[in-house]
Amino acid sequence: MSGNGHDDLEAGPSKGDDNLNNHFDPDADPTDPFDIFHTKNAPLETLKRWRQAALVLNASRRFRYTLDLRKEEEKEQRKRMIRAHAQVIRAALLFKLAGEKLIVPGTPVASPVANGDYAIGLEQLSSMTRDHKFSVLQQYGGVKGLSGVLRTNLEKGINGDEADLLNRRNAFGSNTYPRKKGRSFWRFLWEAWQDLTLIILIIAAAVSLGLGIKTEGLKQGWYDGGSIFLAVFLVIVVTATSDYRQSLQFQNLNEEKRNIQLEVMRAGRTVKISIYDVVVGDVVPLKIGDQIPADGILITGHSLAIDESSMTGESKIVHKDKKEPFLMSGCKVADGVGTMLVTGVGINTEWGLLMASISEDTGEETPLQVRLNGVATFIGIVGLAVAVSVLAVLLVRYFTGHTKDPGGTTQFIKGHTKFDDAFNDVVKIFTIAVTIVVVAVPEGLPLAVTLTLAYSMRKMMADKALVRRLSACETMGSATTICSDKTGTLTLNEMTVVEAFVGKKKINPPSDSSQLHLSVVSLLSEGVAQNSTGNVFVSKDGGAVEISGSPTEKAILSWAVKLGMKFDVIRSESTILHVFPFNSEKKRGGVALQRSDSEVYIHWKGAAEIVLASCSGYLDSNGCLQSINEDREFFKAVIDEMAANSLRCIALAYRLCEKEKVPADEEGFSGWVLPEENLVLLAIVGIKDPCRSCVKDAVQICMDAGVKVRMVTGDNIQTAKAIALECGILSSAEDSTEPTIIEGKVFRALSEKEREQVAKKITVMGRSSPSDKLLLVQALRKGGDVVAVTGDGTNDAPALHEADIGLSMGIQGTEVAKESSDIIILDDNFASVVKVVRWGRSVYANIQKFIQFQLTVNVAALVINVVAAISSGDVPLNSVQLLWVNLIMDTLGALALATEPPTDNLMHRSPVGRREPLITNIMWRNLLIQALYQVTVLLVLNFAGLSILHLKDDGNRKHAVEVKNTLIFNAFVMCQIFNEFNARKPEEINCFKGVTKNYLFMGIVGFTFILQIIIIEFLGKFTSTVRLDWQLWLVSLGIGIISWPLAMLGKLIPVPKTPLAAYFTKPFQRCRTSRNA
Repeated sequence: MSGNGHDDLEAGPSKGDDNLNNHFDPDADPTDPFDIFHTKNAPLETLKRWRQAALVLNASRRFRYTLDLRKEEEKEQRKRMIRAHAQVIRAALLFKLAGEKLIVPGTPVASPVANGDYAIGLEQLSSMTRDHKFSVLQQYGGVKGLSGVLRTNLEKGINGDEADLLNRRNAFGSNTYPRKKGRSFWRFLWEAWQDLTLIILIIAAAVSLGLGIKTEGLKQGWYDGGSIFLAVFLVIVVTATSDYRQSLQFQNLNEEKRNIQLEVMRAGRTVKISIYDVVVGDVVPLKIGDQIPADGILITGHSLAIDESSMTGESKIVHKDKKEPFLMSGCKVADGVGTMLVTGVGINTEWGLLMASISEDTGEETPLQVRLNGVATFIGIVGLAVAVSVLAVLLVRYFTGHTKDPGGTTQFIKGHTKFDDAFNDVVKIFTIAVTIVVVAVPEGLPLAVTLTLAYSMRKMMADKALVRRLSACETMGSATTICSDKTGTLTLNEMTVVEAFVGKKKINPPSDSSQLHLSVVSLLSEGVAQNSTGNVFVSKDGGAVEISGSPTEKAILSWAVKLGMKFDVIRSESTILHVFPFNSEKKRGGVALQRSDSEVYIHWKGAAEIVLASCSGYLDSNGCLQSINEDREFFKAVIDEMAANSLRCIALAYRLCEKEKVPADEEGFSGWVLPEENLVLLAIVGIKDPCRSCVKDAVQICMDAGVKVRMVTGDNIQTAKAIALECGILSSAEDSTEPTIIEGKVFRALSEKEREQVAKKITVMGRSSPSDKLLLVQALRKGGDVVAVTGDGTNDAPALHEADIGLSMGIQGTEVAKESSDIIILDDNFASVVKVVRWGRSVYANIQKFIQFQLTVNVAALVINVVAAISSGDVPLNSVQLLWVNLIMDTLGALALATEPPTDNLMHRSPVGRREPLITNIMWRNLLIQALYQVTVLLVLNFAGLSILHLKDDGNRKHAVEVKNTLIFNAFVMCQIFNEFNARKPEEINCFKGVTKNYLFMGIVGFTFILQIIIIEFLGKFTSTVRLDWQLWLVSLGIGIISWPLAMLGKLIPVPKTPLAAYFTKPFQRCRTSRNA
């Protein structure tokens, strides 16, 4: 069957290639658990290893969006249990849902008797299919008798008007199932406070509160403890709100993934509907790669094979025929074609029950998440060491009498200080140390990936890309090559027949039947109408003819209709005996028909040069049979000329079949191979599929970005070459020599080593099968490329699975291809693929911006507190202030920087290497300049602030110290606010470019600034600060603003190309190598 929507590339699954996803990486460090460059299909041991190695303060939050290894196992156990005890579980679930009033409207509890307008009860009908009760089906008169009971026409389907649909939903339920509710906001609040450091702070705050009230009374004593409580509460609420918003975005995206669109027959026409709108009685056409949308019974089928592994757990292909007609929802069509009558929907199917019982979204990790967990762990260990050191220094200084309060009085004098006071002071010291841990361990760093991915995924939906796997969104930023289909991706998929040859005569215009003999038109019409998965609907009121099917089918059907084909009449005049569905290995499809006069005709349709090779004769335009031997070269020249004009060449041929060679029964048909030699050529048609207008620009953008575009197509190599030149994939005809342009069979014949060498040079591969595509992907990956692949056919699944990023087509793609892919391109457009590359690079760039910003805060805060603690026994930034800084840094900073939209600049640089360090030399330079500046200014203020600010003259020393510390805190926050602008553009001097268009960034910066004013001016009791006059506000702003010119000057300093990390890791690697040797 030609033009199955996937003629470009379909082949049988590749054999003998079990180890599809090769995880071998020569640069991988086996001793580093965070060195996972590819999480797609990664082994469970690897995933467990990095989790165990990570330093985590709040596991439930940190690992929320990673794969839940325990839940995965539970899910498999639940599947096995449902398969074994489906009946009991269904009854229990219905009982529970009825109690909770959660049953989907129109999903009644099963009734054993006749159901309203239908002479069969819901339970009778659904149990017949579920339990494969063939004898019960026979009692109703088989599928034909059952269709009468369900008021369905097996050829035209149900009426499909609103009243009919409502009636069916009320009687038999809707094709939906109750889903497990997502986590509530309260659950996120609960998870947010599970952080070990926050729990310690809450305990410390409680102790401080109790001691404060005891020593200073309720009016004054609650401030210290109460302020920490308030700060921790604020951190928890902001964190939970941010996490909850992300979770809602993921829920919406999951809903999009589940909403499959499919075709059904209603009132004689093919209509596209959502899987949720399928009702009992619907007639659903099935073809390779489709998901069976509901339980049903086979009406007709040819070579129909079903993959039931999703339901039975056994990867066994089951053949369906009239003796084995029952079809289960959720299974996939592995081969053949057919139509089914829907008999069970929603929770009345095992698939619906399974979906209602398990939580689908168990998360996954991305390589960047794993690497950031490594970074967070390293920083956390350093921070922990610093916190312990500060704690030790402060305690030693305190108990040796070297610590003084702001008034200059020694805080601890042995034998004089009360136990309560000393205990309270020790709690404060301990609180400071714990807060340093909160600031030092960048718990928000791995979560920033999820935040930026959630944002990017939402935006990518608007750019016509639905992300199925998070990691693909990120990996796309590293893609070095895109292997693209031609049909529908580089072209519009709007096909029309523009040239036709019947015999040696060119029919001009191609649809003028007056130039052809009636017998030729009759044979062409028969071949097109019967050898097709498409449909022609002619409305009775004389409206426009509606043609459905794949673009190739529609083009050929439309041409035949113009020639005078009466679709329904021709279909009724002969009976289909056997079908050979379109096969990409053979590039053709065929059908055997028995006419009313008992003659058996075989019609073939497929790739022109392949069908031509099987022909021994041809019909001329007068209907006379001619030998093809002398004219074979003429037809080859016709095909070449059409192909050179970017036309897809399809040939139609037929032959008579001797009756004695036709099997007598259905069993004989199942193994019958349609005769495919000695064919008679009927016609060669040239189908025009214009290039998309935006493709040339999109290909150029890819080339500028260092991403090589390769075209892999099942079409004739000349057609492929012409389209590649038109799209800009090939720059000139002179380039088009082997191996730049190669045929699939030539590439396939090479040895593995030769394929690796040749793969790099290939730009266009014509006449390729999916197994050739898989070989190309494997060869490119072994050569170090990060490969993105587009695919739409069922047999593209291995290549989509093997590639670093599998891109399936939303319009022409089969469900099997979509499930094997990582991203679905909703409009099948190559320009959308390029937008995905932009977003992938944006994800990486945004994470780097956030890392630079966060590490600057980390380094500055730690150094300031450590130096101050060691030298003076006191810290200028207290617990509440550090918690506020942590909030700016972790949640608000991530929100501001992780949601920066992609810029054109991203597509003017090379792809990010998989092993490129996360913190580049440019980032180190920017980070160190800002951190050094902040540390220097703030330490100078800490030690000489009283003199510089002329506060020594202040009679109240305690007030003077409080003013100085408030200024340090205020200036520190201002530095972070202004540095947030610098972090937006790590490499560009102008960091303000496009800032006004990013409303979220401006909103967060404004919100932070206003909150800081409120904290200083009105919440001094909580933060241990005092009000600042306008001059000191100007000083704070001035200290912050200086970071802008400083950053601009810093960006002029050149950096070495060798990553800074390499200087530190090389000695260790040498040491390890020598030890292993």
